[in-house]
Amino acid sequence: MPILRKIARPLLASVFVTSGIKHLQAPEHVAPAAEPVVVPLAQRVPGLPEDPVELVRLNAAVQVGAGLLLSLGRFPRLSALALAGTLVPTTLAGHAWWKEEDKEQRAAQRTQFLKNLSLFGGLLIAAADTHGKPSVAYRTRHAARDARRSAGKRAQASVSAARSAAGTVRDRLPAA
Repeated sequence: MPILRKIARPLLASVFVTSGIKHLQAPEHVAPAAEPVVVPLAQRVPGLPEDPVELVRLNAAVQVGAGLLLSLGRFPRLSALALAGTLVPTTLAGHAWWKEEDKEQRAAQRTQFLKNLSLFGGLLIAAADTHGKPSVAYRTRHAARDARRSAGKRAQASVSAARSAAGTVRDRLPAA
């Protein structure tokens, strides 16, 4: 399985790295399409630039950085989540197939939209991948269960010791 991860992660990240580099070099090409998504997003999220060109560059930089980290296996869960986060506005801005009038353009945009949904699903799987190790939630549940069992066994041992001690004392008492 580790070899599969070493191959799959760079394959999944490649589209983000290449797309990110392209949009870093020429953000003006996609900025007009991004504007309907950028302005409302920038108004809701403090600190985001309202200029579509700047936000396209920021999105592209995150895609390049997180894509490289994912492909190298560094912080793979965090980088997959970051890529998934960049994919949402990109998909909504760039592939709004429901707005297309032309049937061929509509079909092409729907295909790209569905491709991005597939990438999003793959990124969610990558973000949840624990490398075959149990998750933190699993380990917490089992640690709590083991602690309860251990406490129960100790309590049972204490009761047995107390009964044994009581029986020993009873045997030493004079008969009434």
